[in-house]
Parts: sequence; C-alpha cells; structure tokens
Amino acid sequence: MAQNNKHKAARRGWIKWVAGGAVVAVLAYLAFAPQPLIVDTATIGRDTLNVTVTAEGRTRIRDIFTISAPVNGRVLRVTLDPGDPVVAGETVVAIFEPVEPDFLDERTLAQARARLEQTKAATIRSRAERDYAQSEWDRVKNLPVGSVVTQRERDQRQSALDAAKAAYNAARADQAAAQAALIVPTAEGQHSGEGCCLRMAAPVDGEVLRVMQESERVLLAGTAILEVGDPADLEIVVDLLSQDAVRVRPDQKVIIENWGKPDPLHGVVRRVEPSGFTKISALGVEEQRVNVIIDITDDADRWLGLRDAYRVEPRIVVWSAEDLLVVPLSALFRQDGGWAVFRVEGDRATLTPVAIGERNADMAAVESGLAAGDIVIRHPGEQIVDGIRIKSD
Repeated sequence: MAQNNKHKAARRGWIKWVAGGAVVAVLAYLAFAPQPLIVDTATIGRDTLNVTVTAEGRTRIRDIFTISAPVNGRVLRVTLDPGDPVVAGETVVAIFEPVEPDFLDERTLAQARARLEQTKAATIRSRAERDYAQSEWDRVKNLPVGSVVTQRERDQRQSALDAAKAAYNAARADQAAAQAALIVPTAEGQHSGEGCCLRMAAPVDGEVLRVMQESERVLLAGTAILEVGDPADLEIVVDLLSQDAVRVRPDQKVIIENWGKPDPLHGVVRRVEPSGFTKISALGVEEQRVNVIIDITDDADRWLGLRDAYRVEPRIVVWSAEDLLVVPLSALFRQDGGWAVFRVEGDRATLTPVAIGERNADMAAVESGLAAGDIVIRHPGEQIVDGIRIKSD
C-alpha cells in the first residue's frame, strides 16, 4: 500500500513537470513567434476616374484698355484711384493738354522769316498768273467758235485758268504754313481754359485698374496714363509644361481650387495658345511652357471677390470615365517591369501582378489582376513580403 502511494506521488510530480514545461514552451513560443504586421487596407470597387492636369494660374481681365497720351503734351493730375467705377463715354479719366510749340533759336527764326518772304512772293506771282489766265478766259469765252477762236484755243485758256487757280491756292497754303512756323509760346497760353484741352473719357464700363501717371507732367505721345477694365469679365491663364499641354483641348472641363473659398469653381478651356515660351523654374531649370486660357462658367455672384491677377489652381480634366474598377495609387509598386499590389487573403499578404490604365494623383484604373471586392494593402512598406502574416488596422 505504501509502495503504491509512493508510485502515485511520483507520477503526479512527473505530470506537473510536463505540464509546467508545456506552459513554458507555449509562453516562449508566444513571446518569440513573429507577430502579424498591422497594415492599412482598401477594398477594390468601381468609381468615376478623372485624369487632370494641374498648375498654378492667375486671373486676368479679358479686355484691358490703356489710356495713353495721343500726342506730345501735358496730362493734368489724375483724380481717379484704382477701384473707382467708370462709365463708358461719360467718366472723364484724364485731361490732356497738347504741348506748346518750342521757342525758335535765332538761326531757325531767320530761316522761318526767309521762308515766309519766299512764300509771300510766290503767292503774289501766282495771283498775277491767275488774274492773267482769268482775263484771257474772259476774252475768248464769249467769242463764236470757228470764225474768231477755235475750240482747242478755248479749251487751252480754260485749262490754264484752272491750273493758275490751283497754283494760287497752293501758294497761299504754303504762306500760311510759313506764317504758323513763326508762332511762339506765351505764358498766357498755359492752361488757358478747357477749350485748349482734350477730355479723355472711359472707353468701357468697369473700374480703374492702375494709374501710371498720377501727377501732372509732360508726356510723349503713346505714354500710358492709366488702365481701365471690367472686373466682371474675368478669364484665367495658366502656363503648363508643353508635355502636359498636348493633352489639353478646347471645351475640356476645369475644376478651379484654392481661389479663396472652400467650394471649387468650374470652368472650361477656351484656347490653347499655339506658341510656347521658355521659363526658368524655381530650381533654375529651363522649361518649355504653353499658356492655356480658361473661362469661368459659374455665375459671377459665386466668384465676386476675384479680381485681376489673383492666384488660383485650375485642374483641367483631360480624361474621364465612369464605372471603372479602380485601385488606390498608393497600393501600387513596380515589380519585374510591371505593376503589382499585395492582396489580402485571410491573414496573409499575397503578391499580385496587375495591369493598370489611366491614373490620377489618387487612383488608377485596373485592367486585369484584381476584381471588385478584393482587399489590398494601401501602403506596402519594405517589411511586406509575399506570404507574410498581416492584421488590418
């Protein structure tokens, strides 16, 4: 009996040691076994895909009118400020006084006086020739043709009279021009009244945009004084890289963002300019760029705060399709010259080659390799390999 009790006690001790060893082994396995990686996943589905070209743009008034000096002269002080409203044909935006003629030096004055005397003599001579031709015509105009005077002689006298009259008129004009050359400016001529000035009215309804000549000063012909335009007649110009511009066509839709309010505006491409230009990037690299002109299609009440030369970010939709099988672009990576994703199968990551089509900054169209409902790892890192255990976040 005592012997049996001793065997039972030994057996119970052995069982305890085995059980303890098993528990230790399990705990060791749990402690040192590789843990599943926690990953962020996405479910493949169907959606609309818009492929866009994005670049920074700026607004500009479609038609800006520059008021310039019509001739050499003095512009009086401009009283309008940028933002002041103007009415076409009514609002006087500038008052311009043609410059007085320059003083003549002694040599030029002597030449002008001699020229005047010369033209006076020519006028006297041409008047005498005119009077003689008139008397000759008066002598023959009533004589009978044939017996006393021929028709040819009458025609010659009449032609001579016409030529003499024309020469006399020309001589008088030359004398008047020579006389005008001797006119000199006088102090009384400065600001001698509104009759001496040209009152320049706004050519269009709108606002004053810029004032280039605020103070009174003498200007050369063609010098810009101010600019006016209609701020409600806005367009957007964006310069795209030439390789992006080749995908842009008139009438393509545009989404306008970062213009100052959270809701985007909508527009349409009106024109792609036919010539590009070279622009130096912020990194000092020469780039070939092309201007694209965009019209805003939303009501003006929505973008009333926009003005000329404001910054905006247009996104031009160059390709669009609905009901496409799409995958997040962040899930894709290059594999053996193609594209691949890690598809989730149970608690394992499975390397899956895929073929993709058009893509934008967020999504890509799936042509093969995935089906609707498949789950993929959204951001596969270097630790993700084929067959590794994973756990969704």
